[in-house]
Amino acid sequence: MRAVFVGASSFALMTANLLLKRGHEVVIIEKDKECIAELSETLDCGFLHGDGSKPALQKEADPDSTEILFCLTGDDRTNILASLVGHSLGFKRVVTRIEDRELEHICLELGLEDTIIPARTIGRFLADMFEGQDLLELSTMIRDEARVFSFVLPEDFEGGVEALELPADARLVCIYRQDKLIIAKDDMDLQADDEVVILAHRDCLPSLQEQWNS
Repeated sequence: MRAVFVGASSFALMTANLLLKRGHEVVIIEKDKECIAELSETLDCGFLHGDGSKPALQKEADPDSTEILFCLTGDDRTNILASLVGHSLGFKRVVTRIEDRELEHICLELGLEDTIIPARTIGRFLADMFEGQDLLELSTMIRDEARVFSFVLPEDFEGGVEALELPADARLVCIYRQDKLIIAKDDMDLQADDEVVILAHRDCLPSLQEQWNS
């Protein structure tokens, strides 16, 4: 499999190293020529020099042959722009790193569903570890044809769960309201700006994306 990274951040390099050790192909897009020269001595992967948010450079990275575009620079806005360009060029999947939690809803509204906030993920992991909880990888539970889909309700939204008009093979799991987790109930009311989390069959994703990310 093939992965393309925008930015040679420490987070990107750690992930790239793991993928290379597992036999995958990796391409890193980086603006700093000296950084590329240094990394090329230790990393057996491809490099492209330039701004990874530019369409021409992403085209050169070959979207059709790439499974995932990782946008992992240290700048949130660069990552968001690069992710939008990647989506428009047809990368199968795009992962967006952000540090500012206030940008998370913006990412969801833009259709960037694979958004990660490293500090929050690590914080939750350490808090769970402190409390002695057994940790299960999400991938062991959400597998085969199951997918998680999330979006933010628009300002003009009114109604309850039924107003979502979900496909038959999709269910509301929970919502986040002002950063508070609320487990879904059939009779619950929904509000504008609620972040809605859906568990669905993968065949439902196109209709959900068309309805909520358009």
